[in-house]
Amino acid sequence: MPKASRPPLAALLGPGLITGAADDDPSGIATYAQAGAEFGPHAIWSLLLALPFMAGIQEISARIARVTGRGLADNMLHRYPRWLALGLILLMAVANICNLGADLGAMAAALALLIGGPVKLYVIGFAVVSTALQIFLRYDDYAGILKWLTLSLLAYVGSACVAGVPWGSVALAVVWPHIEWSGRYAVIIVAVLGTTISPYLFFWQAGLEVERQRQEVGMKPLRRAPEQARAEIMRIRWDTLTGMVLSTLIALCIAVTTYGGLNLHGVTEIRSASQAAETLRPIAGNFAFLLFAAGIIGTGLLAVPSLAGSAAYALGAAAGLRTGLAFRFGRAKGFYAILAAVTAIGCGLDFIGIDPMDALVWSAVLNGVAAAPIMATLVRMAGDRRVMGLFVISRGLALNGWGGTAMMAAAAVAMLLMQ
Repeated sequence: MPKASRPPLAALLGPGLITGAADDDPSGIATYAQAGAEFGPHAIWSLLLALPFMAGIQEISARIARVTGRGLADNMLHRYPRWLALGLILLMAVANICNLGADLGAMAAALALLIGGPVKLYVIGFAVVSTALQIFLRYDDYAGILKWLTLSLLAYVGSACVAGVPWGSVALAVVWPHIEWSGRYAVIIVAVLGTTISPYLFFWQAGLEVERQRQEVGMKPLRRAPEQARAEIMRIRWDTLTGMVLSTLIALCIAVTTYGGLNLHGVTEIRSASQAAETLRPIAGNFAFLLFAAGIIGTGLLAVPSLAGSAAYALGAAAGLRTGLAFRFGRAKGFYAILAAVTAIGCGLDFIGIDPMDALVWSAVLNGVAAAPIMATLVRMAGDRRVMGLFVISRGLALNGWGGTAMMAAAAVAMLLMQ
C-alpha cells in the first residue's frame, strides 16, 4: 500500500494560529510599543521568557477541549464547585469586556488616522461588523477569513524593516539585557506578561477546537475515539506552537519598531497604539506609519471576535445554553445574544470618557489577575483522569503549566502592588 500523504500545512494550522494572531491585539500593540519606546530593546527578554509558558498553557487548553468535546467553561462547571467555576468565568468575562473596549477604540483611532472621520462612529461600525460576521456567516467561511487576517501581522515585520532599527544592539540586548531596578520598568514587564498570556485566549482556542471537531466529518472527542488521538495531539502541538511563535515574533517587531523609530529619536512616551503610529510618521516615514496603523485595524479584526466569542462560550455554558459559532442563529439565539451584548458593552466603554491608556492598563491588570487562578484550574483538569481519561498531559507539560502559573501569579502580585 502506498504511504499516506502528509496533510498540507494549511490543514495543520487553525485554532492555534488564529489564537496566536489574536494575542497581538491593539491593546497588546500599545503595550509592546510603549516597552520599545521607553526601554528600547531591554524589555524583549520578557517576551522570550513568556513564549514557552504561553505555548504550554494554550496547548493544555486545546487538549482539554479536544479530548472532552467541551469548552473550558463546560468542563469547569462539570468538575468543580459551581461557585468556583462561575467566579473564574465572570473574572475572565469582565477582563474581556474591558479589553474589547480598548481594542475597538484603538481600531477606530487608527482608521481615523488613515482616512479621517469620526472616531466614535468607527467604534460602532467595527462592533457591528464584527458581530454580524460571527452571527450570519457560516463558520467554515468565517474561520477562513480569520486565517487570512493573520497576514495583517506581516505589517509589523515590514514596519520593523523600515524603522531604522540597529539590529546589533537588539541582538546584544536579547543575550544581555540591561535590567532597570525601578518601579516603572517592573510595571512595563508585568504589563507585557499580562498582555501576552491572557485568559480569553485559553477559552477562545478551546472553543475553536470544539467547533473544528463538530465540523470535521468523522471527528469525535478523543475520549470516545482514541484512535484519532495521536494525529490530533500532534496537530494541536504544531498548530499551537506555530501560532505562539508568530505572536511572539510580531510582538518583538512592534517593540523594535518603536525602539528604532521613537526611542532613538528621544520619544519615550506614547498614550495609545494609534499614537505610536502617528508619532512614527515624521521620524520613520509615511510607509512605517501606514503599516503600523493598518496593522492595528487588522489585528483588531482578529482580536474583537476572540474577546467576544470566548466570553460568549463561557457565559453561555454557565447559563446552560447551546454554544458555538457552528450553530445557525436560530439554534443558538442565547449564545449569539450574549456575544452581541458583550460587544455592545465593550463598545459602550468608549463613550463614557475612559482614557484609552487607562483602559489598556486596567485590561492588563484584570488579565494578569485572572490568568493565574484560571491557569491553575486548567493544569489540574488536564492531569485529572476523571476529565481526560487516558489522555492526561505528560509530566513535562504539567511542569510547564505550573511554571507559567507561578510566573503569572508573581506578575499579578507585582502589578497590584505597583498601582
